Amino acid sequence: MFGNKKHQVNSKSGAVFLTLGLVWAVASFGLAASHESIPHLAKRGTATQLVVEGKPFVILAGELTNSTASSLDYMEPVWDRCVALKLNTVLAALSWELVEPEESKYDFTLVDGLVKGARKHNLKLVFLWLGSWKNGVSSYVPGWVKNHVDRFPRVQRKEGRNTSTITPLSDAACQADARAFAAVMRRIRQIDGRRHTVLMMQVENEVGSLGDSRDRSPQAEAAFAGPVPRQLMDYLQKHKDSLLPETQKVWESSNFRTSGTWGEVFGNDAWADEVFMAWHYAEYIGKIAAAGKAEYPLPMYANAWLVQNEKQKPGGYPSGGPVSRMMDVWRAAAPAIDLLAPDIYLPDFKGICESYARSGNPLMIPEASRGPEATGRAFWAIAAMNAICFAPYGIESCGTTHPIAKSYATLSRLMPLITERQGTNRIVGILEDRDEKEKTVDLDGDYRAHIMFGGHGKREGPRGYGLIMTLAPDEFLIAGNGIGVNFSPKTAGLQGELVEVWEMVWKEGKWAKRRSLNGDETAGGWRAQLPANYSDKYADLDAPWVVRVKVCTHR
Repeated sequence: MFGNKKHQVNSKSGAVFLTLGLVWAVASFGLAASHESIPHLAKRGTATQLVVEGKPFVILAGELTNSTASSLDYMEPVWDRCVALKLNTVLAALSWELVEPEESKYDFTLVDGLVKGARKHNLKLVFLWLGSWKNGVSSYVPGWVKNHVDRFPRVQRKEGRNTSTITPLSDAACQADARAFAAVMRRIRQIDGRRHTVLMMQVENEVGSLGDSRDRSPQAEAAFAGPVPRQLMDYLQKHKDSLLPETQKVWESSNFRTSGTWGEVFGNDAWADEVFMAWHYAEYIGKIAAAGKAEYPLPMYANAWLVQNEKQKPGGYPSGGPVSRMMDVWRAAAPAIDLLAPDIYLPDFKGICESYARSGNPLMIPEASRGPEATGRAFWAIAAMNAICFAPYGIESCGTTHPIAKSYATLSRLMPLITERQGTNRIVGILEDRDEKEKTVDLDGDYRAHIMFGGHGKREGPRGYGLIMTLAPDEFLIAGNGIGVNFSPKTAGLQGELVEVWEMVWKEGKWAKRRSLNGDETAGGWRAQLPANYSDKYADLDAPWVVRVKVCTHR
């Protein structure tokens, strides 16, 4: 199926290339995938889900460090570690320099080999296209791009010095990157259009201008002094009542002018510079995504290096990247990008997720810290925020005893129940905030849940996390650790009581009852406890627990 490893392709340029590619793709795409739909995004209630083989699919993943997937030999033991960690998907980098080492000569060795390796280990893939930029610089472009600065100009600082970053105002670089990416997508369609091993594509990585709020090259200076593109102004006017507060604020500086130069419309400060750079980065990346989708329209996203603190200004973090406050600009400039995704290493996990789940943007977390906190964050993001992906970074560096393995195993077994409830109020997520002792959440129907954290009020044990799913009007499933839960009716004058609490275990491919926990393990029938008993030295206290609870009410 995979054929020869190296392929020489005569590239075309500009609009001719994209137009012919689109016509050819539309005419021939059905040959590879007509019998069933390819992976795609679909709305379910208030959630957006990834649909694979006709069913919702939540990506329980890990992202490899950037160089790991550049060697198929190096990947051999890594696949097994990924399986041991209970991943269902691997996020792997695919760099432009290795795909097109010579201009117009494509080498698909890694594409083919990584797809083969994933299939062999019953895993899915998300490819990270490291094209023009990675972490704000152009380190993964081919040598023939690096060596021709005149053809592929760079971002410049105020003193006129070139940086190591290709300017997003370079049409030549955009066209070259788009041709290579389109070739990759064509190859994926050819080898995977029926099998659907590759689920999504990340286009570039953590883009933006570092060290200055915008490009100061002559080309960029002329563009900044010119008019704001009509496409952006039309978008802002059309969506004026629903724009993000951050967009409203920067536009408000000109009393919402509907035309003019960038300075006239958005001001002459770092925040205006960020809007300018966001437009150009997004427009560039949107063209690359569109070229790829013309060949094989998998869902595509762009990821962000986040603002590190409230005082940090554009340039301290990559200015123009898809940070949450620039989502309106990115949406206007890059309609081919399906979602914007945060790389989360900061402590305010909940706040970051909530900022990216605004204005209809589906939540995807392609990079996250891989410490023990990853276990609870995965539960909460998937249950509370309908996340379609959670992926600790550098997953191959985790030992196979890392607690994420047990969390992923539990989530995988619960996934049919979870995906059925995403986008509804029949599922809630739980994640203990710092110094939080308890909280109350309303559940679907007549009950609310009162949640106690940390050794059930004793401030011991793991940081609490989990989820609660409504199974019936008086029946609930709770999964997680470090929490205690009791139930009360919403109707005044009534009180709740636990009828039964069962510890659930996975046995022979289904959930089964193991122990009745109606005595000491529920504090005399008052609360469901996960774990059931901290003093049980033989219990796996670090793993998620699952209990099924039935309740009743009386006066």
